[in-house]
Amino acid sequence: MNKKTHYQIITAFLLLFVIISCKQEKKERETINELEMEITEEIEVVKPKITLEKLADSPAYVDASLILDTSKEIVAKKSGEMDFSFNVEKYELGAQTKGPNAQKLANSGKGQHIHFILNNQPYSAHYEPNFKKEIPDGVHHLVAFLSRSFHESVKNKNSVVVRKLVVGENPEDKLGLNMEAPTLIYSRPKGEYTGKGTEEILLDFFVLNTKLSNEGNKVRAKINNNEFMITEWAPHVIKGLPLGEVTIQLELVDEAGNLIPGTFNKVTRKITLKD
Repeated sequence: MNKKTHYQIITAFLLLFVIISCKQEKKERETINELEMEITEEIEVVKPKITLEKLADSPAYVDASLILDTSKEIVAKKSGEMDFSFNVEKYELGAQTKGPNAQKLANSGKGQHIHFILNNQPYSAHYEPNFKKEIPDGVHHLVAFLSRSFHESVKNKNSVVVRKLVVGENPEDKLGLNMEAPTLIYSRPKGEYTGKGTEEILLDFFVLNTKLSNEGNKVRAKINNNEFMITEWAPHVIKGLPLGEVTIQLELVDEAGNLIPGTFNKVTRKITLKD
């Protein structure tokens, strides 16, 4: 074998080695990329678990009262501003509610207040017992109840006022109200939550003319399509919610899970969570 041939063989082996090395490096790079993609996909799939837990450690206020000295049906000939003058007993409007929940939940700096809810629409908060509200023509369902500074309702037989408002000349009852029927009234969550306030969010509502139990009526909560059955009238805390828009749906259902007929017994609200 002459030197030229020997050189050609060595060159061929080196070229083959380089080709094999390049192919092996490409294969290894592709494998690494595939693994990185799989890891990324796994990370994207893992989402915080949404949970619903009963809220504890709130002052009970079992003797607190909210009083509206009117008949159960309030009649007004004209729409417009109506005066509401409540009496509050054994409860201090404007005070900060004591206990740990005021620190971990969204809390009003103005203190304890009244939630005023007309036709199961989002409530307005009132920190004084006397105020005016714009009421349109029609037959309306009014619910007002005492609220802690972090918006948890006070739940006793005297903490709530329920009235039928008949406003205008020959107003039409578009709601088909039955004031004695089992009724669900939505309260929280509401609006926008930011920062640490997104970690624990209050879920709260009022039930009228019924009781909740394992064997009887219940409230079915759907939170971003995660379903929970609530068998006790108590405040709850939602944890693990993603940032962005969140959908909350509450339904008053019977022991078999069927929706109980009623204008307000299925309600859907949206809230927003931000950094």
